[in-house]
Amino acid sequence: MRNFVVGNVDFELYEMTIFSTDDIRAIERKTIEMDGVSSRELIKRMARGAADEIASRWRPTRPMTVFAGPGENGAQALVTAGLLAERGYNPTIYLFNIGGNRLSRDCRVCRDELQAAMPDINIIEVQSRFNFPELTPRHIIIDGLFGSGLREPLNGGFVQLVRYINESKGTIVALDLPSGLFGDINVNTINRDVIHATLTLAVQFPRISFFISDNAELVGEWRCIDIGLNAEAIRKTPSNFHLVEGPEVRDLIRPRNPFATKADFGSALIAAGSYGMMGAAILAARGALRSGAGKVTVHAPQCGYEVLQSSVPEAMFDPDASKLIISELRPEDKYTAIGVGPGLGTNEHTVNALELFLKTRTKPVVLDADALNCIALRPAMLKDLPVLSVITPHPGEFDRLFGEHHSDSARLLKAIEVSHTLNILILLKSHYTALVRPDLKVYFNSTGTPGMATGGSGDVLTGVITSLIAQGYKPEVSALIGAYIHGVAGEIATREQGELGVTAGDIAANIGKAIKQVTARSSENLQN
Repeated sequence: MRNFVVGNVDFELYEMTIFSTDDIRAIERKTIEMDGVSSRELIKRMARGAADEIASRWRPTRPMTVFAGPGENGAQALVTAGLLAERGYNPTIYLFNIGGNRLSRDCRVCRDELQAAMPDINIIEVQSRFNFPELTPRHIIIDGLFGSGLREPLNGGFVQLVRYINESKGTIVALDLPSGLFGDINVNTINRDVIHATLTLAVQFPRISFFISDNAELVGEWRCIDIGLNAEAIRKTPSNFHLVEGPEVRDLIRPRNPFATKADFGSALIAAGSYGMMGAAILAARGALRSGAGKVTVHAPQCGYEVLQSSVPEAMFDPDASKLIISELRPEDKYTAIGVGPGLGTNEHTVNALELFLKTRTKPVVLDADALNCIALRPAMLKDLPVLSVITPHPGEFDRLFGEHHSDSARLLKAIEVSHTLNILILLKSHYTALVRPDLKVYFNSTGTPGMATGGSGDVLTGVITSLIAQGYKPEVSALIGAYIHGVAGEIATREQGELGVTAGDIAANIGKAIKQVTARSSENLQN
């Protein structure tokens, strides 16, 4: 666990680090220095892991073509091909040595060793233009062209080769990284100029780019090959990017005192709903209740009274002065957390109410859905957001707030900038939802399913995060736990209903089960 400070706020979070490409290179260098291993030994470790993974998936009867570049990635491909040949595969290897003297030392040595050990193996050394080999949908294609050694986008003949490989519809296994993709944030990548891998076998760690939806069709399924990098070097290498998984969340969730009362778990206010959109308020309230808030109150227009009281009888109702919209928002201290936005609408009176609320609110607030759309209508409200408030935009809402972006990579970079500048927390929703913090750290969530792509899912999340803040969790911890638990609830709902059958109500109903599932192991440990 690490402690650190942003402004006047203490942060205390667990982390699984995701390293940049430069970080990984530095760790490899330190491993070579500290453990006394050679770079070629690390290449061989990677190749052994890759060969094991490939052999466990596909039979040697499949035709195999290997494309090896002139550097470390090419060396990995050469050794992998040799190991697979020993298992009965018959690879044809294209080794790119344009100009005749471009191979790195390790690549040259790996080539010579392979030729000496297997003189019959088919290595075609490409030194100039060549005719593309026949590739069919049955082919296993190993991409060892560039991996993380690439410094600039592909160009010239390599672009044509990559497009040809992709068009073959073969099974493509990328070693380290799909050639043409960078391991960090890719803003200007042209997808058709990058290998579209079926499977990516990364060296030791997943890359930052794996968690950005723009790259999903490029990376395909991914697995990490442990090459035994030095544990001390890993531990001492800092990074701003992290992956949130079960053990970290489990340790953050506090057990309840047997003598606790509802007063110990806070009072959450959900300001939500308008005529025709009271369902959003119901879903947010259910999310807050199922995640443990001591008391939940819904502030909504008067038209919502009967539907709220009958649908969520556990929640209290605080009527607005208006019958159809929310026209007033009061930053009352009796609530330990306030969430605003689901089903709110963007009526001018509602926008005015939100603007006044933000000017007078000093504690963090959770803002989602129409609260964000109201702010987009009056962007000056952004400067009034209380420190460490949580906003939870999907890509469309993010673009309405901060300008149009043509990729999720660009959105993530903008979110990092905005979070730091405004001192707020941004939960940028995606397959790997990213919690972006003012200290420039980014936490990717590892839970959830496509079944959660349904109306109202985000309303449930708003309720969960608001509830956790009400219970005394810090906003950054609440957003992290909330996103993870919300994803687990979606996974449970998907198992029960199937991806097409999940509704936001199913997600809300499974929040309690999700928390139980995440905390179960620690409870068992206590009993033992």
